[in-house]
Amino acid sequence: MRLSLQKPIHRALPPRIAALLAIMPALWGTAAALAAPPSGRSWVVSLRRLTEQEYRNSIADIFGKEIEVRGAFEPTFRSSGLAAVSTASLSVTPVGFESFNKMADDIAGQVTAEKYRSKLPCAPRDPKAPDDACATKIISHYGRLLFRRPLTAAELDNRVGLSRRIAEQTNDFYAGLRYSLSVLLQLPDFIFRSEVAIPSADGRGGTLDSWSRATRLSFLMWNTTPDAELLRAAESGELNTPEGLAKQVDRLMASPRLDAGMRAFFDDMLQLDTLDTVSKDSLLYPKWGSGMADSAREETLRTVISLALHENRDIRDLMTTRETWIDRRLAVLYRVPFPFTSDWVKYEFPPDSGRSGLLTQISMLAMFSHPGRSSPTKRGVALLDIFLCSPTPQPPNNVDFSVVNDPKSPLKTLRERLMAHATNQVCASCHTRSDPVGLALEDFDTIGGYRTTENGVPIDVSASIQGHSFSGAQGLGQYIHDDPQYPACVARKLYSYSRGVKNSYVSDFSAAYKDFQNSGFRLRTLLRTMALNDSFYAAAPPGPSTSTAKEVALK
Repeated sequence: MRLSLQKPIHRALPPRIAALLAIMPALWGTAAALAAPPSGRSWVVSLRRLTEQEYRNSIADIFGKEIEVRGAFEPTFRSSGLAAVSTASLSVTPVGFESFNKMADDIAGQVTAEKYRSKLPCAPRDPKAPDDACATKIISHYGRLLFRRPLTAAELDNRVGLSRRIAEQTNDFYAGLRYSLSVLLQLPDFIFRSEVAIPSADGRGGTLDSWSRATRLSFLMWNTTPDAELLRAAESGELNTPEGLAKQVDRLMASPRLDAGMRAFFDDMLQLDTLDTVSKDSLLYPKWGSGMADSAREETLRTVISLALHENRDIRDLMTTRETWIDRRLAVLYRVPFPFTSDWVKYEFPPDSGRSGLLTQISMLAMFSHPGRSSPTKRGVALLDIFLCSPTPQPPNNVDFSVVNDPKSPLKTLRERLMAHATNQVCASCHTRSDPVGLALEDFDTIGGYRTTENGVPIDVSASIQGHSFSGAQGLGQYIHDDPQYPACVARKLYSYSRGVKNSYVSDFSAAYKDFQNSGFRLRTLLRTMALNDSFYAAAPPGPSTSTAKEVALK
C-alpha cells in the first residue's frame, strides 16, 4: 500500500500561528505518520481508508450531528464486486490529502466555535491563556474516539504542546485547541482503519486485538466508529472473551442503528451507488425525472432491510417477493395508486404484474440498461455477478455490436438482434450464459416500466439456463431463489465486505454458513454467527514483508 503524506495544510492562518507552525518541523514530523505502531509481537493486518459515509458518520457521532462536513472525497472503485474491498488498497493523493486537511480544519473550527463550546468536556480557567489540564482532557477524549484507541503518552503530549504554544502566541485557548484537533483529524490514524493482530492462543497465526475487533464490529454493524461502550469493552479486554464478545454483538444487533450498517452493505453489494450516474433519454422516457434515481435506490434498500432484517425472513425471498416500498415518484412510473398517507408506503404488486423481487425494481432495471433502450446483456452480466458471484469476462476490443444497435434493422425485437449477434463464435460463449437472464426481463423497458410489445411485436421472455427452462421475471426470480449459489454469494460478499478482502469462499467461514443454512437463510443469524466466530478475527501470521503501521504510512 502506498500512502502519500505531507504536512497538514491550513488556509488563511493568522500570521503569528503560521510563523509558529513554520518553526515546528519536529512536531509535524511526529504527526506525519501513524504515531502508535504496534508494540511487542503485534503486527498490522490492513489499513482501510474510510469511505465518505463512514467519515461523515464518524464525525457526527464524535462531535455531534450539527457539525457539517464540507469538502470533496476521492472516489473509490469496485474490487471483487465491492467498493469496500478496494478501501484496503486505496492511497491518498496529494489533492485528496489537501481536501482532508481543509475538512479537518473546518471541522475543528466548528467544534471550537463559541456556540458549541459548551459541549466540550471542560472549559479553561481563562479562555485567553493556555490550560494544559483542560486541553489534556479534551484532546484525550476526542483522540480516543477519532483513533478508535487511546492516545499514547507521546501523542497526547505532542498535541497538548501544540495547543499550548498556539494559545500562548494568540492569547486564545480555543485557537490552540482548534489546531490540535485539526491535526488529529488529518492523521492516518483517523482517516484509515488500522487493524492490528496479536498472536492467537494456539500460536499458529494471529487474531485481531481488542481495539481492532471493536472497529471491525462497529463499521460492519453500524457503519461508523465504535461508541464509548464498545471502546470500554475493548479496553477492559471484554471483547477477547466469548461472553463479552457475545454481549457486545447482541447489543449492536439490538440497536436500530443496525439498519445503517446493513443499508451500507447492500448499497455496496447491489451497486446502488451507480444510480447516481444513470441518465435516460428524456424524449423517450419523460417519467425519468429529477429525483427518480434517489427514489429507486431508497425503494430497494427499504425492501431489503424490511424483509431481511426487520422481518428476519429467508433472504432468498428477495428474488420472488412482490412486496416493495414506494413514494409518489415511483407510483407514477409503476402505474399504481398512491395513498398519500406518508412519504413512503408498503405496496404489494398483484400476481399478474410480472414483478419479482429486486430483479424487477426500477433500480436494477434502470442501472443496467442504455439511455434509450433496455439491455439484456448488461442486465444478465450484472445480475450474475451481483447475485451469483459469477462475473462475466470483458468482451474483446474488436467485437462488432452493429447488429444489436442498428435502429433500422429489420429484426424488430432485441432478442432477435441479440441472437444474430451471438452467432459470432467469439461472442457466443458469454452471450449464451448472460443473455437468458436479461431476456427474461425484456417485459421491462430501460426505466423499469412494464410492456408486452417492442416495435409492435410481442416480446418473448422465455429462457433456458443450464437445462432449466422458465419464462419471464417471475420464472427467473424462482430460478435464482432456488440456486444454492445465491445465498452463498450473499454470505461471501458480507464476509468480504466486513474484512476488506477479495474472493472470500464459504470455506472461510464454514461454521457460520452452516448456521445460516440451518436457520433458513436468515440474515440476522449469518451476521451474528459470523461476528462470534474466531475465523472472523483471524489473521495470517506475520511474514518477511509485514510492516509496522508507521512503516506502511511512510511508504
